[in-house]
Amino acid sequence: MSDPLIRIAEALERLAPPPAPAPDLSAADAFAWHTGPDRLVPVQRVARIDIGLLRGIDRARDTLLANTLQFARGAAANNALLWGARGMGKSSLVKAVHAEVLRQGLPVKLVELAREDLPTVGRLLGHLRASDARFILFCDDLSFSHDDQHYKSLKAVLDGGIEGRPANVLLYATSNRRHLMPRDMIENERSTAISPSEAVEEKVSLSDRFGLWLGFHPSDQDTFLAMIEGYCMSYGLSIPPEQLRAEAIEWQATRGSRSGRVAWQFFCDLAGRNGLAL
Repeated sequence: MSDPLIRIAEALERLAPPPAPAPDLSAADAFAWHTGPDRLVPVQRVARIDIGLLRGIDRARDTLLANTLQFARGAAANNALLWGARGMGKSSLVKAVHAEVLRQGLPVKLVELAREDLPTVGRLLGHLRASDARFILFCDDLSFSHDDQHYKSLKAVLDGGIEGRPANVLLYATSNRRHLMPRDMIENERSTAISPSEAVEEKVSLSDRFGLWLGFHPSDQDTFLAMIEGYCMSYGLSIPPEQLRAEAIEWQATRGSRSGRVAWQFFCDLAGRNGLAL
């Protein structure tokens, strides 16, 4: 083949590359979905904490764990929306539940899907549908703005279209908003539309397609202190109770909030001051 023809052939291959090989889903228990090109990247070490360290969310913990165990055993289970206050352990709970299910010997895989990659979810489901494994599709910090069309892609997971949602795939999503879009935008569409109820029904009803709604609310002071005490016991850090309480209350006062995230940030500071590596 002459040089011009070789260059033309190479250019065509770049424009229409051959399909990527099927992902090796036995490579890990967790994966991150990336696009351009499409690929499932194994995550050998998931950043998570033990489920026993999650305090103040007992009902959500027990409900999500039971639902996940049902799914892992091949029984019916629901997609779940974890919504509510920032820093109260929504994403931590999903990862901790996955670890607990693995600990019980049930091989469910966790696949993280970024919100901006929702338009590619159909291609991801194609890979997962062809596998014998069971998957929890995890979309963290999910929300939609007024003119955001990504929510339509999410329906491919929740409703499944003509093929239906793959029986081996479940979706867990976290959001600060119960209805996945700002309340002022919902009210604005109601006030300006010719048919107010129809204008917002499609977006608002998206959260209704999740079988489980698990709410997370700001913690009280006792729960906040219990979180910190749990971290101290888990990492073997001994601090006089009155000193721990006083420093923890001062820390949360400077942050203006009490949450699992603030409790962990205080404990990191406390551990560092006491020469403890985490």
